[in-house]
Amino acid sequence: MGDEVMSNKQVLFKGYVKGFPQESDMILRTSIIKLKVPEDCRDAVLVKNLYLSCDPYMRNRMGILEGSYIDSFTPDSPMKGYGVARIVDSSHANFNKGDLVWGITGWEEYSLITSTEGLFKIQHTDLPLSYYTGLLGMPGITAYVGFYEICSPKQGETVFISAASGAVGQLVGQFAKLSGCYVVGSAGSNDKVYDYVIYDIPIFQFHVDLLKNKFGFDDAFNYKEEPDFNAALKRYFPNGIDIYFENVGGKMLDAVLLNMRFHGRISACGMISQYNLEELEGVKNLFNVVTKRIHMKGFVIFDHYHLYPKFLDTVVPLIREGKITYVEDIAEGLESAPSALVGLFSGRNIGKQVVVVARE
Repeated sequence: MGDEVMSNKQVLFKGYVKGFPQESDMILRTSIIKLKVPEDCRDAVLVKNLYLSCDPYMRNRMGILEGSYIDSFTPDSPMKGYGVARIVDSSHANFNKGDLVWGITGWEEYSLITSTEGLFKIQHTDLPLSYYTGLLGMPGITAYVGFYEICSPKQGETVFISAASGAVGQLVGQFAKLSGCYVVGSAGSNDKVYDYVIYDIPIFQFHVDLLKNKFGFDDAFNYKEEPDFNAALKRYFPNGIDIYFENVGGKMLDAVLLNMRFHGRISACGMISQYNLEELEGVKNLFNVVTKRIHMKGFVIFDHYHLYPKFLDTVVPLIREGKITYVEDIAEGLESAPSALVGLFSGRNIGKQVVVVARE
């Protein structure tokens, strides 16, 4: 493409957000871009974005952050997040024109990436490229590290997963079943969702049913229909919970602490119930961590990317053998990205929320 100049559709971050994000917090704009890395940019790549990932942690970046592991988005600049892209031009010795990569990129058609530390070459190009926004990308290794490395599961243990139909939760549940555990997940809806097609017939399932029928969970419930989380957990786990994969926080975490077994493990991956609150909810039952000798550990996946090759060695064969399945919620076109992101916080998505920018 040389020095070709192209129009570049972008999604800009309008300004810092309080409460629930709205589509109006993001703006669509078209600029122009030269499809060549500037001469003064060393070790940079220019990419054509193919798929973008919508992830709950992005809500935090829409506020003013201090002392966080990530920076706030910059107002009037393109949103940033994980994505899959093809390299158009490169001044970096390790990346060549035509390479497929995944990592942090801009919410735009073309991005100049000057920091390539978190950029990964895609080796298994026979698998769906969109998987690298989820199953084979950040959510996938998050599920792997949070479950195997932090929780050290044993056969026969009981596992509870909140936000279980999301990008990470659906994988944790399948890892747990492969480990011989009893698994229950919570989801936020009984809505009928389009799932897949068999012999040209569209098949529909419900969020909770999907956890059991598609992902193999032993049981599942809609937390919005449970007025008492403690009672619900006692119903599903009469003998207590060994492992809790924490995606929600707040009242659910409080109830889980009452139902953990001695020497239980909690992997704190996220707390989506708190992301849109100006005043965070307190947790009252923390003393159970002491009395039950619970191991509770938070983690940020940036610290564990050295395990990515090990993760691929484990997961890719499972995908090819049909032992792991994955559901994606596809939004078409960059202009659909604001709606797709906002939908995460009302539980509208089922599975990994992906935005298709270009299918080449």
